[in-house]
Amino acid sequence: MDIRHLAPGLSVSEQIFPNQLAELKEAGFRTVVCNRPDGEGSDQPLFAEIKRAAEAAGIEAHYLPAESGKVTDEQGIAFGKLLETLPKPVLAYCRSGMRSTTMWALSQAGQQPLPQIVETAKKAGFDMKGVIRRIANQGRTPVEVAEAQHTVVIIGGGAAGIATASSLLAREPGLDVAIIDPADVHYYQPGWTLVGCGVFDAPQTARTMGTTIPRGVHWIKSAVAAFEPERNAVILDGCRVVKYEQLIVCPGLKLNWHAIEGLSDTLGRNGVTSNYLYQLAPYTWELVQQLRGGRAIFTQPPMPIKCAGAPQKAMYLSADHWKRSGVLDKVEIEFCSAGAVLFGVPDYVPALMEYIKAYGIDLNFGNTLTSVNGPARTATFNCVKPDGSAHLVTRDFDLLHVVPPQIAPDFIRVSPLADAAGWIDVDPATLRHKTWVNIHALGDATNTSNAKTAAAARKQAPVVAHNVLAAMGKAKGSAHYDGYGSCPLTVERGKIVLAEFTYGGKVAPSFPSWLIDGTRPSRLAWLLKERILPPLYWKGMLKGHEWMAKPELADV
Repeated sequence: MDIRHLAPGLSVSEQIFPNQLAELKEAGFRTVVCNRPDGEGSDQPLFAEIKRAAEAAGIEAHYLPAESGKVTDEQGIAFGKLLETLPKPVLAYCRSGMRSTTMWALSQAGQQPLPQIVETAKKAGFDMKGVIRRIANQGRTPVEVAEAQHTVVIIGGGAAGIATASSLLAREPGLDVAIIDPADVHYYQPGWTLVGCGVFDAPQTARTMGTTIPRGVHWIKSAVAAFEPERNAVILDGCRVVKYEQLIVCPGLKLNWHAIEGLSDTLGRNGVTSNYLYQLAPYTWELVQQLRGGRAIFTQPPMPIKCAGAPQKAMYLSADHWKRSGVLDKVEIEFCSAGAVLFGVPDYVPALMEYIKAYGIDLNFGNTLTSVNGPARTATFNCVKPDGSAHLVTRDFDLLHVVPPQIAPDFIRVSPLADAAGWIDVDPATLRHKTWVNIHALGDATNTSNAKTAAAARKQAPVVAHNVLAAMGKAKGSAHYDGYGSCPLTVERGKIVLAEFTYGGKVAPSFPSWLIDGTRPSRLAWLLKERILPPLYWKGMLKGHEWMAKPELADV
C-alpha cells in the first residue's frame, strides 16, 4: 500500500483491498473512508467487501464516493464534517488518492491559505494547482491553462486504446501520442472465462500498464473528468487540462453492480460470483468444483454488455465440469436471460441448443435479475411474458453467476459526446464522432451496434488509426469498419462454437469451413482460444500488427 500522510489524523492512499485491513489495523488506523464509487474498474473490490473486512478488523468504514475529477464543493464540505466526527487516524482512499486529497483541499478552502493547501498536498505527492485555480475561479476550471498538449490524445489504455496507439505509430512513427488512463494494470479480459473454469490462472491475464503502452507514447496516469470539445480540451482528475488536435475516446464500460438490489453486499460470498471481475473469476471455479448437487443459476442482463456470450460460456464450462465429475444429474441448471433468444445470430443457435439439451439446462427468457438475498440464497427476477405482462419470481440457488447491467462510464454519459442513451455518438463505418470532426471513438462505449468484444476492437483500431491520420492530411481515403465481432462460445472444455459476424448479424468466418466450421463445435477453435489468441493479443494486436485486420479503404 502506498499510504501518504496528508494532515493531522488523515492519510490518503490508492485503492485498498479486503486482505489489507488487518495490516491497516496494525498500523494504527481506526477508520477508512472510501471516496471511489463501486464499478469503476474490473479489479476493484466493492465497498461492501471492504466494510466487512474492516468490521472484522475492528475498523470503522464509511462511503463518500465521488466521480473522478468531479468532486463538488458540497462533497468537500461533507468530507470535512465527516472527519470531525470519525475516530482517528483516518485513511481515505480512491483509485489513486487524488479524489480523497481533493475533498480535503476543498474542505480546507477558507480555513487555510490556498498556497498552504497546495504545499501540503504537494508534500504528499499530489498536484492541487488545478483545484486551487477552480476555487479561485469560483468553481469553474479555466481550460485556457493547459498542463499538457499533444497531437493525438487517446482516452483509455485498454485493448482499444493500446491497439490504436500502436497502429498510429506503425503508420506514422514519431507521431506525438498520449494515452490517458489511471490504471496500473492492463487485463486480457477474454481470459477470465477460462479462469472461471480452471484452465487459466488469473495472473496470466494481467500485465502492468507500463509494459503495454507503446514506446514513445506519453502516459498520463490520471482519470478524465470532462470534455470541452469546442476548445479541444480534456479536463482531468484534479482539474488539470490537456489539449489535443485529434481525440480518440475508448474508455470501456462501467459495471453497474448497484442496479441489482443486494448484489454488492453478497458478491464474492454465499455462492454469488461473476467472471466479469478479475478477483472473482477464481471464486467461480472454486464454487463449480464444490457444487455436487443443487441449483445453479446463470444470468444475463439487458443488452448491451461486453462479450454477450460470456454468460453462456460460464454456464457451459460449469456444466461440462459437473458432467465429467459425474454429478450433472444432481445439478439443476437455469439460464435466466433478459433477452428473447439464446443468441442474436440464428446460425449459431442449433449447435448451442444441442448443448442446452445435453446438459439439461432450463432456459428462461425475458427474465431480468432485480435483487439478490445472499444469506437466504434467493434471487428475484422480473419476468416478462411474450404478451408484455410482467411478474416477479424468486428462485433459490446454490450457485449464482451474475452478469451485471452495463453502461457507459459516468464522464461519458454526461458529456457532449454522448447520444440520448449515454453512448458516444459515432458514424458506424468511420467511427468518427457525428458532431466533432476531430474526435473518433471505438470499443465498448460507442453506440455502434456491433458486439462489444476485444475482436471488434482489434478490427476497429486500424480503422480509427487510418482515419485520424487522414484527418491530419497524413493518409488518403477513408477506412470503414464493417461491424465485425467474434464470440468464441466455449461449449465444453476442448470445444468451441466460433461465432463471427458483422453488422446485421451477417456470418463472417475468418477461416474456410473445412478448417473451422464456426457453426459447429470445434477442437481447433478451442486451440485458437486457449493457445493462439492470448499471444496474438499481447504480441500482435497491442503491438500494432494488423494480422487479418487490415481496414477496408473507400474514396481512395
